[in-house]
Amino acid sequence: MTATRGRAGAEARRPVEAVWDRLSRKADLRAKAGLTRTARPRAQAVDLAGNDYLGLSQHPRVRDAAMAALAEYGLGAGGSRLVRGTTALHEAFEADFARHTGTGTAVLYSSGYLANLGAVTALASGPVLLDAHAHASLHDAARLAVGRPETFAHNDLDDLEHRLRTSRPALVGVESVYSVLGDAAPLRELHALTSAHGALLLVDEAHAIGTVGPHGAGGVAAAGLAGDPGIVVTATLSKALGAAGGVVAGPAVLRRHLHDTGRTFIYDTAPPPAVIAGAAAALGIARESDAARTELARRAALAAAALAAPAPAAGVCSPPAGDARAATAWAARCAERGVAVGCFRPPSTPDHRSRLRITVNTGVPAADFAHALDTVLEARP
Repeated sequence: MTATRGRAGAEARRPVEAVWDRLSRKADLRAKAGLTRTARPRAQAVDLAGNDYLGLSQHPRVRDAAMAALAEYGLGAGGSRLVRGTTALHEAFEADFARHTGTGTAVLYSSGYLANLGAVTALASGPVLLDAHAHASLHDAARLAVGRPETFAHNDLDDLEHRLRTSRPALVGVESVYSVLGDAAPLRELHALTSAHGALLLVDEAHAIGTVGPHGAGGVAAAGLAGDPGIVVTATLSKALGAAGGVVAGPAVLRRHLHDTGRTFIYDTAPPPAVIAGAAAALGIARESDAARTELARRAALAAAALAAPAPAAGVCSPPAGDARAATAWAARCAERGVAVGCFRPPSTPDHRSRLRITVNTGVPAADFAHALDTVLEARP
């Protein structure tokens, strides 16, 4: 090799090395700020961190349904929904979810994240306006659709009305129960404003399906707005239904549009049939679980009172925890004592405050829940 070729090769490598150097420096800075995130195998613990609000992921009927579908269909769906991925189980779940929520129709996706991307990109014919606390998937979807979404102050109806008048958005996105603070959106008032200004209202029901509303039908149904043509519902199957996947529900014309044009529907592999069979069984059980929802509300109120946190709308309680390092240390002390809790730090917290997130799981025995709550209090800084 000549010296000239050797220098050329070294020059070519430098930009690549610079990429990894830059990422390494950023990781070091995050570590100093207490913002390192690590995925670890879950240890045996009392679960106050997951989103299995009704304990349905371990319900015998749910597991039996999933195992029966696994035996019939095998592990994966085998293709996208429009190729070979759709089974009778997928179509039956869509129809049942639409009946449950009072919507015209529903479309399944492999995750709630992709459902939000699919809904927003399909509906964003103009500016998109999001509650400042809306889930990251809605913000990412709006960036994909329109470049940069606008936001209004969290649950601030005056600010929303001002922005509806000035920016005239085609779509307004909110959560019915917010995933970080656990508070509820004023859906009736939001709908009145969006209707008056000709905007669609998209409601992410991720933390409300199964936990809120008549028979767990969600916040839109609780507000008396089920089936309103000015509202589109999205949800995940990974919270109270204990499964995985996502759904978009609304007027029948929406289903046709998503089938024909929705990239996150057309080009993604369908959810595995066994998972959808389990989710379908979970949805049926959730309908019958008014007593579990009452217990969920009781435990959530108990946790909020003990931790001096705002009263939650469903199963999320998020006490402030100081800075990121203090929050991480608090969560670690809980884990050492056999209690798993969530730990939210910027940029995951829309108010830029670090906090624990306690999620209620009624599948946890009442005595274990009470002991775990005492443990969280004892571990508090």
